[in-house]
Amino acid sequence: MITKAYMPGTTQSNQLYEAASQLIPGGVNSPARAWARVGGNPRFIHRGHGSKIWDVDGNEFIDYVCSWGALILGHCHPEVVEAAESAVRRGSSFGAPTEIENTAAQIIVNAVPSVDMVRCVNSGTEATMSAIRLARAATGRDAVLKFDGGYHGHDDALLVKAGSGVASFGIADSAGINSRLASDTLVAPYNDAESLRQLFDAHGAKIACVIVEPIAGNMGVVPGANDWLMEMRRLTSKHGALLIFDEVISGFRASAAGAQGTYGIEPDITCLGKIIGGGYPVGAYGASAELMSVVAPLGEMYQAGTLSGNPVAMAAGVATMLEMLEPGRYDELASKTNTLAAGLSEAVKASGAICSVTSVTGMLTLFFTPTPPTNMTEATQTDHGRFSTFFHAMLDAGIYIPPSPFEAWFVSTSHSAADIEQTVSAAEGALRRVVG
Repeated sequence: MITKAYMPGTTQSNQLYEAASQLIPGGVNSPARAWARVGGNPRFIHRGHGSKIWDVDGNEFIDYVCSWGALILGHCHPEVVEAAESAVRRGSSFGAPTEIENTAAQIIVNAVPSVDMVRCVNSGTEATMSAIRLARAATGRDAVLKFDGGYHGHDDALLVKAGSGVASFGIADSAGINSRLASDTLVAPYNDAESLRQLFDAHGAKIACVIVEPIAGNMGVVPGANDWLMEMRRLTSKHGALLIFDEVISGFRASAAGAQGTYGIEPDITCLGKIIGGGYPVGAYGASAELMSVVAPLGEMYQAGTLSGNPVAMAAGVATMLEMLEPGRYDELASKTNTLAAGLSEAVKASGAICSVTSVTGMLTLFFTPTPPTNMTEATQTDHGRFSTFFHAMLDAGIYIPPSPFEAWFVSTSHSAADIEQTVSAAEGALRRVVG
């Protein structure tokens, strides 16, 4: 493990991490927050506003984690804060329907063409596991086809050949997975149409669904090729399987209709999360009215949750979605992303570093590979040592990026031209340190 000496100005974070390590596994409540690949101790964050965060020692950073993509408007957007405060004053949870759930559902249905009805849950993991249960219930089949490097939450059937935090820790699979469930999970390389056809030729009658991130965000940002996604749509329809788009990251980020709006491909089931809760715990899955009629209490596919549709999360999500649906918001976000990506590419050239940059609206990755990866195998060729040096150099320059080479950087509407200019300048200096 790479180690890094305590730096001045991190005393309180270090003390809190030492205390957390005695109380919480690894000192973190999600492995993605650990600094296993980059060394040192994670910073404990005290507050955020706009594009900035401050740790408990008072250090200021431009934030490109943005709660792993949930905060598309940045931290403490006034309309989101007002909506959440107003909701919590009325009551944090009721275990009964509230009007704001209707409002949130209507926004999602209006924005996402493939969705007629939606069920809200509490996390992206709940959304994907429920979507797979729905696919199995609707088709009467058991097999699930996913893609190497695709992370769809920590459900047993899906934590096979996952990317992101699993890849960061060098774990192919997780201990504790039910072997029978894992045996029903087929895995194909991302962006490989021929392997997809071969799996359907061999197992098509058994496959209940294909689940995919149309824009992968957990092997770094790797967009799905249009012809590959189109072939996926054709094969699932031909073989009677259902196509699930995991848009927990790309939903309301790539566009108002998510990646499916960008590609013009309608899946059978859509999974959402992050942005639709405005920074509060949330997830959702939606489909046609016919397919959603299989879900209890209409049908026999049972799924429930005490806090599902929580009024505070729904209020914050509604405020966020409505703000993003204002004219020009996605053009603005795309412009900022493109400017940052172009600046990083120029920084790579100026420094002489061996890197590549991949971006889509609102998210990007600077890979420590000579060309942009198209799948997990290529992404894992990244130079971990150089990424660690880059990460700490960026941190020292006041730029907070994910502590893993397999995670997306997230751009928010609150990132300013000055933020982007400062980030590019810091990146060039950090890359020169890597090369030097």
